[in-house]
Amino acid sequence: HKSWAQGYQSFSNHNVQIISLPGQFWKWRMHGGAITLAKQFMDMDFSPDLILATDMLDLTTFLSLTKSRTAQVPNALYFHENQLSYPWSNSDRDVQEKRDHHYGFINLSSALTADHVLFNSQYHHDSFHHDGLRLLKHFPDHNELDIIEKIKEKSRVLYLGMDLSKFDQHKTQAQGNPLVLWNHRWEYDKNPESFFECLYQLQKNDIKFDIVVLGESFHTRPNVFDEAKYRLKKHIVHFGFCENFSEYAKWLWKADILPITSNQDFFGGSVVEAIYCGVYPILPSRLTYPELLPKEYYDNHIYDNDGELYDKVKNCMLNIDETRGIT
Repeated sequence: HKSWAQGYQSFSNHNVQIISLPGQFWKWRMHGGAITLAKQFMDMDFSPDLILATDMLDLTTFLSLTKSRTAQVPNALYFHENQLSYPWSNSDRDVQEKRDHHYGFINLSSALTADHVLFNSQYHHDSFHHDGLRLLKHFPDHNELDIIEKIKEKSRVLYLGMDLSKFDQHKTQAQGNPLVLWNHRWEYDKNPESFFECLYQLQKNDIKFDIVVLGESFHTRPNVFDEAKYRLKKHIVHFGFCENFSEYAKWLWKADILPITSNQDFFGGSVVEAIYCGVYPILPSRLTYPELLPKEYYDNHIYDNDGELYDKVKNCMLNIDETRGIT
């Protein structure tokens, strides 16, 4: 969210002012962030022509608290992700106590309030409306199912803008053993189990490869990462968060193969970054991933099951010169 906002501010011809809060305590941000941001807005000596909010904001509350200044100002809501479609962990207390629907309803009411609703992929657009209808059917009466059509009528897809030129100055040549890349958050929805299981099978079959595991690790992370660090230690060239962008960019340029196994992704920014740096993507035929490539590339880069994933990764490794030539 931060890089998107700052990127828009940097590249837009308009005068863009950002009001924000630190990127932490996301549940509290969805509950109380609108109150704090409304106070910040009301204290600003700035009269916008448009309010552009993201999905973390309870737009309904924000507009009600700023109506003396925003009643005549058009607004748009941009969805990077949403809590209707996001797969919750069974260990989350809100799931255990059946409070998890509330966050999705904040997204839904915000979309209903907004003048324009924007999604970062067609998959995201479609899944939001599908899952919004499912949520409303969950309630006992006055389901108001027609609001989904109202939201659809003002919705459109606007793919994420990304400044990829910043990678250019860090360009380096891939060499040595085939280098497999992981450059995502260390969380369960990225399905690291399938990713590492593929590598375990390649290791078992004596296929030569190295692996670099990047991405942000939080206080709690899937145990599979610690297991993989031990089982794949002979193949690991880097394992952990990059301290700066330069280090991150250099690893992307060095990498050869990007097997994606995620069970949830609304756009796939890290995938786009890797593809830009010449990494060969192997993507599942689900979620937003098919949108990232022209259809003529599907046969070589899209897989339907774990067996196909293994075969495509293995083929890339055994024909690494050809793989590097294609990218």
